[in-house]
Amino acid sequence: MEVIKIHHPYKQSQIPTDEVVLVLGFFDGVHLGHQKVINTGKEEAIRRGKKLAVMTFNHHPSVVFKKVDHKKMKYITTTDQKIKRMEALDVDILYVIEFTSAFASLEPQDFVDQYIVGLHAVAAVAGFDYTYGKADIASMDLLPDYSKNRFDVIEVPKQQFGDEKISSTNIRKMMAEGNMEGANAFLDYPYELSGMVVHGDKRGRTLGFPTANIKIAQQSLLPVGGVYAVKICVAGQWYMGMAQIGFNITFESNRPMTIEVNILDFDEDIYGEQVSVQWCHYLRKEMKFDGIDSLVAQLKKDEEDTREYFTYKGVL
Repeated sequence: MEVIKIHHPYKQSQIPTDEVVLVLGFFDGVHLGHQKVINTGKEEAIRRGKKLAVMTFNHHPSVVFKKVDHKKMKYITTTDQKIKRMEALDVDILYVIEFTSAFASLEPQDFVDQYIVGLHAVAAVAGFDYTYGKADIASMDLLPDYSKNRFDVIEVPKQQFGDEKISSTNIRKMMAEGNMEGANAFLDYPYELSGMVVHGDKRGRTLGFPTANIKIAQQSLLPVGGVYAVKICVAGQWYMGMAQIGFNITFESNRPMTIEVNILDFDEDIYGEQVSVQWCHYLRKEMKFDGIDSLVAQLKKDEEDTREYFTYKGVL
């Protein structure tokens, strides 16, 4: 897959000359709904004998339109994770557009001329609610008018899972409630965070539950704080684990938030390793204990519940 990063205005030399079927969207999470849009584009590209191109943005449009602090924006998938998901979906060309004020100020017709026709699209594919400016003048209903018969427009209807709309908003809501099974069903894959193992206070080792302290990308969205059954990939090998997102409130107040994973049946020094953590099942909220003994007793119960969960899922 060719990844092309574009800062508006682009140079024509950056754009491949091939005609493409172009899929449009932000695609945070690349969830089942997004996959339906992309696969619709793929089917059309195969039918026409063209390459499949996808256009996305480096950050959410609200950073520009609503002046949201980009440092506070949290994403279900970072740009790097999104690239990997797109590659797995057999996308040929991925355009990552820097969503700047200059790009945001494009009139709908200019966007269509420069970023659909200009990218040599013979067909544009997007979800029913895709917009390319203010919704009242830049909706999917109006895109055929702006196309001026230069490309076909394919609109993908709302996708549902049962009675629920498959959307990034609903996935975020589920994660905020600890409903990882629901979120993962909408994503069609286990929610995953990646980062480096860094030094912590090493207290877990003294309790008999050593943990890997994971430093993740600042933009990554975290599930609600608490204890989870997880899978963790170390050096290409997946292991079961129990993880906590929290502040270790038993020992002292006003501690920084940490992500710590106790890897089951594992005893290696992995500081500096890049790891990935899949969030499978919420076990409980973070708790403050009245002493070490009660904390260790709960950790033993957490390990038992984690093994039971993975046994039920057929991992053990």
